[in-house]
Formats: sequence, structure tokens, C-alpha cells
Amino acid sequence: MQRVILWLRPGTLDRYLLAQLMPPFLVALSVVMSALLLERLLVLFNLLTTGNSHLVTFIGLLATLLPHYLGQALPAALCVSVFSIIRRMSQNEEIDVVNSSGRSLLRMIRPYLQLGAFLGALSFLLYGFIQPHARYDFRSAFYFASHAGWTPRMQSRLFASPSPAMTFTADKVTQSGSELYHVFIRDIKDGEEHDITARRGHIRIADDGNAVEIELEDGMILTTSADDPPTVALFDHSTRYLAHAAQVVPFRQRGEDERELTSPELVARLVTNDTTTISRLHLLSELHFRLARCLTVPFIPLLATALAITRKRQRDVIGLPAAFIIMVGFDHLMQMAHSMAATGSAPYSPSGWRPLFSWHSVSCPYSIALACFLCCAPSWETACTPDKPQRATPDGQPPLVCHVSHTPRAPIHPAPVSLRHAVRAGHDLLLRAGRVARSSGPA
Repeated sequence: MQRVILWLRPGTLDRYLLAQLMPPFLVALSVVMSALLLERLLVLFNLLTTGNSHLVTFIGLLATLLPHYLGQALPAALCVSVFSIIRRMSQNEEIDVVNSSGRSLLRMIRPYLQLGAFLGALSFLLYGFIQPHARYDFRSAFYFASHAGWTPRMQSRLFASPSPAMTFTADKVTQSGSELYHVFIRDIKDGEEHDITARRGHIRIADDGNAVEIELEDGMILTTSADDPPTVALFDHSTRYLAHAAQVVPFRQRGEDERELTSPELVARLVTNDTTTISRLHLLSELHFRLARCLTVPFIPLLATALAITRKRQRDVIGLPAAFIIMVGFDHLMQMAHSMAATGSAPYSPSGWRPLFSWHSVSCPYSIALACFLCCAPSWETACTPDKPQRATPDGQPPLVCHVSHTPRAPIHPAPVSLRHAVRAGHDLLLRAGRVARSSGPA
């Protein structure tokens, strides 16, 4: 347990890598979320303008969409951010410095692997618990926003009757029939007649999305009945309902779609064999699809690292497009396998997990082989040996001629070295290089 705690405890290198990762990760996440939400934003804006919906309704619909697109944006943002950081470290030769200190490439990207595992667990909660409720809430809110009853398009000096007992008109109408001026309303209710006049009125959908209301400002209400004398009331602000919630058909219950069920509910229906509304194939394919998507997230840093490292003095432009093609192709393969398993065209278990095995077969061996190559590959070392003197040095010693020899790199075993020892070793190395340069004479 102590070794596990020490392995999970972040060191100086881990904190540095995570600090470098956070800014591009947040930027990539915001960009991907904006790109994914753009299409739905246009649809929601159209609903807001044509249905006279309140701004609170639009914000609520947008909030219910965030969990769905967050599950798609997290893997993409993780891949882009890890790729950009490793590519920059490879071009700046920071990876060579880390390898020379005795740490392998896999040890260097350990915080990214831990972050991928954390995001995989977060994706499990997101796919299995948050997204089903958010999907149902969006469908319910969208239904009430688009079927909120009577949404009139008023015209100037036009009489409208939202119900048999109510009639109203306005002298001037603007903003596509939602903003009214000099309003008159006649409402007969419970044997009483209410004649209302107001300087200004605004028609909109109620905050709960279940009714249409009109807001009145600076008006007067005249109430008359057969038994009581008439009364007059002045108001600064009043709200009247034009169409009540009873006219809106209630939305269905959650659970008629397998994507609206949480993971425990899917397992419970499979155990009890409850297939009254949803077939067993759809339940199995949805459960395997969620598990397979969660297990792919921890392996994204391996693939991004393998594609980000390039050769020295060579600009490689294939890595990021290749990562994009691999991830998009994998997502489409998962969707296709999910559809085939749900329709019974293929067995649910092999069809649902075959793209996952393909993903692991691409990311894991390629990344591990690249890490082993970078840790154990041969290196070019410079050996200085005495040679036949070309010119006598001031002290009479033969000059040192440097020969380049190809020798295999020995395994490096890191040892704890203090900062004082490291500084002293660097100082001795500089002094030795200066002595060699002075003894070799002018070029």
C-alpha cells in the first residue's frame, strides 16, 4: 500500500507536466464544446424567437445539453492537449533531458495516464448516470417549450380570443407580435367581468414552460358583477395567463428509451428480463457501448504521445491529422457496432467490443514500442583519445582529437541526487570542457 501511495503521489516532474497540460486542455475543451453546441444553439435560438420563449427556458435547454456534448469533448480535448505538450517537449529536447536523468518516456507521461484514468471514471459517471437524466430533461423541456399552448402572432387593432371567455386587442404591436401597446382585455370568469386596460404588455411563455402569459404595465382593472357594485383597481405591474397548463398534454415518463436509463436501471431490467417497452438487444448494446467508451479514455495519452514525438530537425505534420482520423474513425466504428448489435445484425458482445480491442491494439503496442525505443536505443557518444600530434601544444602534450563511435546505451538506473551534487557535477563538466578546448588550440 505504501508503494501504491508513493506511485500515486505527484512529484516535481508530475506537477510540472500537469501545469503545462491544464491551459491547452481547457482551451481545447472550450473550443470543442463550442463547435459541438453551435448547431443546437441555432435550433434553440429559432425556438426562442418563433415561440416567444423566455430566456430562462433557453438557458435551461442549453444546460441539459452540456452533459451530452461533454462526454464527446473530453476525449478530444485530452488527445489534443497531450499531443501539443509532448510535441513541444520533443521539439525543445525536453524529453531527451528527462531520459538522460534516468526516467523513461512511460514514467514521464505517468501523470497523463493517471489523468486519463480519472477522466475514464468521470466518463463512467457521465455516461451511466448524468447523461440519461439530462437527455430526458432536454426532451421534456423542449416539448413544453414547443407545445406550450397558444402562442399568438398579434397584429395592430386585431381582436384575439385565446379562450372562449377572453378577448383582447392592442393599438400597436411590435417585435413579431410579442410587444403590445395600449392593451384592452375582456375576461369573464366566475360570473364576473374584468375589463383591463394597460399602457404596455408583453406576451411570453411562463418560466415553468407550461403556460402562456401576458405581462401588463401601468393599467386599470374594472370588475363588474350582477350582485356587487363595480370596482376599479389600479396597478403598476400585473400578469395574466392566456393559456393554462391544463391545455398542454403531459410529457411521457422517463424510461421509454434505453438512452434515458441509468446503468443500474439497465442492469436491473436485464436481470428481471423486463422487455415490455425496450427489447433485450437494445439494453445489452447500450450497456456494452457505455462500458466500451469509458475504457477507451485512459489509453488516449498513449496514442497521443506516440504520434506527437518526431525526428530531430524534421517537422512532422502527420501526427495530429492521424490522431484526429483515428479518434473519429473509432467513434464511428463504435456507433456502427452499437447499431448493429441493437438491430440484431451482429452479436452484441463481439460487435460492441471489437472496436475497443482494435483501439487498444493500435494505441498500446505502438506507444510501448516507441517508449522502449527511446529508452534503450543506441546513442552516439563522443570519445576523446590521443592521436598523432599535428601541432605541439604549449605544455608539449599531444592534442586530443575527438572520434565519434557508435556504442550502445547502457540501462540507466536513477539514483537520488541532491541539487548541490548536481550543480557541482555541472561545474566540473564545464571546467573539463574548457581545459579540452584550451589544449586543442585555435581551430
